[in-house]
Amino acid sequence: MLNHAVDSAIVVADLSKSYGAVAAVRRISFAVRRGTTAALLGGNGAGKTTTLSMLLGLLTPTAGRATVLGTDMPAHRHRVLPRMNFTSPYVDMPKRLTVGENLAVFADLYGVRRPRERIDAVAADCDIVDLLARPYGSLSAGQRTRVSLAKAVLNEPEVLLLDEPTASLDPLSTQKVEELMYELRGDVTVVIVTHNMQQAARVSDRTAFMLLGELVEVAATNRIFTSPADERTEAYITGRFG
Repeated sequence: MLNHAVDSAIVVADLSKSYGAVAAVRRISFAVRRGTTAALLGGNGAGKTTTLSMLLGLLTPTAGRATVLGTDMPAHRHRVLPRMNFTSPYVDMPKRLTVGENLAVFADLYGVRRPRERIDAVAADCDIVDLLARPYGSLSAGQRTRVSLAKAVLNEPEVLLLDEPTASLDPLSTQKVEELMYELRGDVTVVIVTHNMQQAARVSDRTAFMLLGELVEVAATNRIFTSPADERTEAYITGRFG
């Protein structure tokens, strides 16, 4: 994330979202450079997922502006969707279809050229080749997450938004998901929502710490974890609250 919009895939300016008198996100501003990974870090109620939903165009901001790939969201969401994708461990697929059948459905939806070749390539990248013939409903949580990531990268998106992609996963499954995120670096702009400080430190180039809807601090990830500028950030990463 940057404090300016030069060569940025995502630009957020004074973005706010309120529900009546309750402010979920309060005038946050940041930018994410193309081909980098950015983490939105914070505890429950920080406003991370609300921010991601506004980037997706699923929520309309109360005030401010969110631009993805040069297009305002959510007003022109349809222009960005072919170049952006999203995944979350809480989004399921038809359980009676096999993994391969599910991916074929999404490949057709996305208009993927040579879908069989693309599915095979993505399955290898996501380590799910041995799962393609299995019913999706028979998979473990970690396996479903890897399948969800495979679905998300099928159409070779320019932007990938990940909402707690390794929530409740075992360490080995978490490692596989993080390895895929690392492999995408340089080609795909990734924004990951997480409350896991270690994960943010491992996968992100820059990190934004959010607290109660406010963007407290944004900087290079190493700086956030070694010399934060705000005492609230330091309190969070040292475990004094959160």
